[in-house]
Amino acid sequence: MDATIVPNMQKHYPVLLKEIISIISPQYGGTFIDCTFGQGGYSKKILNFDNTNVIALDRDVESEKVANQFKEDFKDRFIFKNIKFSQLNNLKLKNENIKGIIFDLGYSYTQIKDPQKGLSFEAEGKLNMQLGLNSYSAEDAINKLDEKELEKIFKFFGDEKEGKYIARNIIKERLKNKIDTKGLVKIIDKSKKRKNFKVHNATKVFQALRIFVNKEISELILGLINAAKILKKGGVLGVVTFHSLEDKIVKYFFKSLSENKSISRYSPATEQVETLFKLIQKKPIIPSDEEINENLSSRSAKFRYAVKKTDFYNFDTDIEDQFRNLIEIEKYGDKL
Repeated sequence: MDATIVPNMQKHYPVLLKEIISIISPQYGGTFIDCTFGQGGYSKKILNFDNTNVIALDRDVESEKVANQFKEDFKDRFIFKNIKFSQLNNLKLKNENIKGIIFDLGYSYTQIKDPQKGLSFEAEGKLNMQLGLNSYSAEDAINKLDEKELEKIFKFFGDEKEGKYIARNIIKERLKNKIDTKGLVKIIDKSKKRKNFKVHNATKVFQALRIFVNKEISELILGLINAAKILKKGGVLGVVTFHSLEDKIVKYFFKSLSENKSISRYSPATEQVETLFKLIQKKPIIPSDEEINENLSSRSAKFRYAVKKTDFYNFDTDIEDQFRNLIEIEKYGDKL
């Protein structure tokens, strides 16, 4: 979950840039946290305004190359940390007035095309899919997890309806050979009864493995919780998602912390607890036709945001319980 997918290496397209900048308003100054620095698209636009500071995070150490140039250009207005955004609470922010925190949960073109990362079904060689600071790879998962575990990963993280057959054929094949990227693609092609000529057969399985290997569900949930803690009153928390599972988590988090639970009019009057967020709009912001024409990969992007109403640091949320089944599936990796 690091930075926006882009269609060529020569140009970087931070998705919904105009809309996000208009919402977080860096022209008024303040400190902003870019949780998925990537190629630095959002950070650069923010730093082009005077009196702004950016703290950028990325689990991919390759992003540090871009960050070093930012340090030269913007000096002490820019800080980079090679950490996962779930570790936001480890930042020392005693006197920082955090005005905005942005997550962009896509992958960069450079990550997708990096053969060492093995994120793409077009890659050669080992199944890796580690974005950085990982404990295991996709190769470990494919060659060591049991059939039921693989089936659940494909079903719940990729919405792969034929995950059962794919998992069964993986188990059979790995008895003969260690499975690499090409081998997995062949197994998927052989297992799929219903062919989709618009989307590559391997798309959903590879999405599921990327989510699993990088623990993207628990990373996102912890990232949202810790971001909400450190954001100041009036600050904006915004997230760009690229698939329905991410969007479902973000939507639930914002909605559950911006609404008081409904109370029967026949119940005794009770004092309503102050909500943490204010939702300016319930529906997500999506790219314009013009942006999609310029960057086709933005077509699945959705941006949701909320404004923090109070300076609460500690608050109650049931988001981990709500998505407990997905977190438990991620824990299959603990034995790898």
